[in-house]
Amino acid sequence: MSLAAYCIICCRRIGASTPPPQSTTYWRDIRNIIKFTGSLILGGSLFLTYEVLALKKSLTLDTQVVEREKMKSYIYLHTASLDKRENYGITYQARKELHKAVRKVLATSAKILRGPFADTFSTIDVEDHECAVWLLLRKSQSGDRTARLQAVQEMSETHHWHDYQYRIIAQACDLRTLIGLARSKESDLRFFLPPPPLPSLNEGGLWCFGGNGLPYAESFGEVPSATVEMFCLEALVKHSEIPTHCDEIEANGGLQLLQRLYQLHKDCPKIQRNIMRIIGNMALNEHLHSTIVHSGWVSILAEAMKSPRIMEASHAARTLANLDRETMREKYQDGVYVLHPQYRTSQPIKADVLFIHGLMGAAFKTWRQQDNEQLLTEKILEDDARYTTCWPKTWLARDCPALRIISVEYDTSLSDWRTRCPMERKSIAFRSDELLRKLRAAGVGDRPVIWVSHSMGGLLVKKMLLEASKKPEMSTVINNTRGIIFYSVPHHGSHLAEYSVNIRYLLFPSLEVKELSKDSPALKTLQDDFLEFAKDKNFQVLNFVETLPTYIGSMIKLHVVPVESADLGIGDLIPVDVDHLNICKPKKKDAFLYQRTLQFICETLAKDLED
Repeated sequence: MSLAAYCIICCRRIGASTPPPQSTTYWRDIRNIIKFTGSLILGGSLFLTYEVLALKKSLTLDTQVVEREKMKSYIYLHTASLDKRENYGITYQARKELHKAVRKVLATSAKILRGPFADTFSTIDVEDHECAVWLLLRKSQSGDRTARLQAVQEMSETHHWHDYQYRIIAQACDLRTLIGLARSKESDLRFFLPPPPLPSLNEGGLWCFGGNGLPYAESFGEVPSATVEMFCLEALVKHSEIPTHCDEIEANGGLQLLQRLYQLHKDCPKIQRNIMRIIGNMALNEHLHSTIVHSGWVSILAEAMKSPRIMEASHAARTLANLDRETMREKYQDGVYVLHPQYRTSQPIKADVLFIHGLMGAAFKTWRQQDNEQLLTEKILEDDARYTTCWPKTWLARDCPALRIISVEYDTSLSDWRTRCPMERKSIAFRSDELLRKLRAAGVGDRPVIWVSHSMGGLLVKKMLLEASKKPEMSTVINNTRGIIFYSVPHHGSHLAEYSVNIRYLLFPSLEVKELSKDSPALKTLQDDFLEFAKDKNFQVLNFVETLPTYIGSMIKLHVVPVESADLGIGDLIPVDVDHLNICKPKKKDAFLYQRTLQFICETLAKDLED
């Protein structure tokens, strides 16, 4: 305003004055105006330029910090200057007020133009290319569950970020988001910070939480430490099935020590699997979730999920599913493994297929492809279409992606000489009750179900269904059972039991083997009751039976389940030219055994899969 007033006065003077005798007076006034105006414009421009640059510096990320972030795992924050002289004076106060006004303007425009940003994460403190990171972080902590799930999915599908951007997510996200990323198939492992440093150990054994039990145990003989640790881990597995014992394990630093043991035995998958069994059992207790996450186990599990080894990936998948309370209602207890889907998926699951192994079987090895010399010579990879170590996970999951495929594992033994704990002799009735409880906790019965069983596993299925029919809380299991596949199930007894009885003083047969005798009253009652029950419920049934004898050890050769014993009395009975161990192991995907199984599943669930 002063400049304008001065210009008006000068112009009036020029217009009102009489023409001088010389023109120099007129141009002198013009020059004065230009000098004064130019000085003000130049000075004002320099001042505004300085303030804009200072404001930009305070509102943007330091590029050098960004470069450092690409190599380090820290979030750098701007700190106030330590020079007290900068915090006083009229200039400082003027700059402070100017910056405050500009921030209000920018904040208002940000709310108008970028509505999704709220108070928690401000958009004015980061560059434009950083907005997506903080927007997703904000969205992942939304009160809307759908928005949270979408944010995690978008994070997992992002593969163009720099290292420091993944680290920002890793450090700023909450527990739900971290677990969701671990259960997302496309997630980058840079989302997960490495486990924190482990505490130092006192001299002594690992498994006994810093005590000296390991040297004491080794003093009895030449027992490798890995073997002793394996027995102790198996004991811990049993303890971890009891909630109060899980609290004791956590309180005594068990999570950190188990992690150290896991790292020390990278060359021993069996030890690592037992450790993951313990963590998976502890994850059944929701009050321990925060401790498990903060101890660094999620990064280990996320890496294990991507392992080509099916057993390792399945153990990790079970643990993460138990940690994931955002998308999972079910809880998978020890011995219950989901083979498909192991990650979060948008594919709707319309039915369950359950695999129950038999005597001396396991959740994974029972259902592997039958080996042959050509495949072993060529060393075909596990994920190759021609070979698989678990055909329900590899072949069936691809052919029927709308199925949830579960495999169950439990301990069995031919002889009490080999029993882990001789006092723990479990009958078929005891095992069926235990498995039924675990499967119901996993949500079995909420969808249509097909049961697939081998050998003694078929007897467990029959007993479970009979017991479920007597319990009102298990009625959904019966109502949703659509069909059953029996692979060489000894409905009327097995030659193995007869042989074991004849040399019982040498073999010392286990309780499971004794119950397979054709003279067993319990076996006959089970068959009669189930046959009547299955006919009444109109279950679809398919039976396979072996025609070749099986080698038990190097000297014993038996036809374990003869054709007449495998005949349930309902459903087709299909003889297959294999032995008892290979009756559920197809040679290849297009083999009759697998194709007939697939046909039965698809036809039985046809209406359910269409809905």
